[in-house]
Amino acid sequence: MPSSLEQLSSGALDWLGRNLDHFDPFSPSARSATHGKAKAALELALLCHCAARSGAVPEALGGAIALVRKLWQDPDFPRLFEEVPDHAPTYGLIYAALAPDGIDDTERRAALARLSPDLLSPHGKSPYRRIEIRYYADKAGIRHGMEPYAELLPRSPLVALPAAGSLGSDGPAAQDAAPLATPEAYALTHTGFYLGDFGRTPPGLTGSAMAHARALVSRMLDHCVGHDRWDLAAELLLTQFILGSDPRGTAPGAAAVECLIRAQRSDGAMPGRSAALAAPSSAPPGEFFRKAYHTTLVTALMALIVSSPRPS
Repeated sequence: MPSSLEQLSSGALDWLGRNLDHFDPFSPSARSATHGKAKAALELALLCHCAARSGAVPEALGGAIALVRKLWQDPDFPRLFEEVPDHAPTYGLIYAALAPDGIDDTERRAALARLSPDLLSPHGKSPYRRIEIRYYADKAGIRHGMEPYAELLPRSPLVALPAAGSLGSDGPAAQDAAPLATPEAYALTHTGFYLGDFGRTPPGLTGSAMAHARALVSRMLDHCVGHDRWDLAAELLLTQFILGSDPRGTAPGAAAVECLIRAQRSDGAMPGRSAALAAPSSAPPGEFFRKAYHTTLVTALMALIVSSPRPS
């Protein structure tokens, strides 16, 4: 019988593979869609990138890998970034960083040439934002002005964010409140992803800083399980792994995995970021994809990495 993580991974990858037309921004299914077409493709590329490093690429990802290779050589794809002006520079950097090996890199080089020097400067950016840009700039192999991770780590969300519950009362309302606001929670998980290269390297935390980060992740996981916040639960499970724990061996981690199993539909989809935001079964295909794709993809990414051997 497959393990819970194998069940999550297999189902999620199957659903993603059956919905590649929605990830392809130039397909009829996606052309008139309301989801962020460039963002969806970039997220798919991240999954393929991490899978390629695992040493055992799931067969179910074959179609996704082929789609990413095609899009990364299509001059019309980077132009989609202009549809989201606030994020276009970051999307261009991520696009360059996640380019598959062995492709014609003409469009990648053009994207790098368009990057503004301001994007690669630390001025006016939070420690979290500096860590994010450094991660993708290093991966893209370009020069930047961001400080070393060791200098950014003490001010990063993993170390600097307090748990709200440790600051206030112990009443029912305080116990039900999330330890972190939603933007803080995502900054916490994404910082772990970048510092730990999605499970490839130690994040650089030791002593009390590591203890603080692990405790905060555990408290947030408890909250996500209690409130069926599936997307964050998957991200926090991956963060636990990056922080050196096996989520399957911790009470919050095991509970979060079972929470995701309960939420996963028979077709493998995770129907939304949370129970409160889930798409109904009657939703049109485009609307269902918009609500389901991110959490399904993150679940697949988490299950793939957590169930793989740690790099030596």
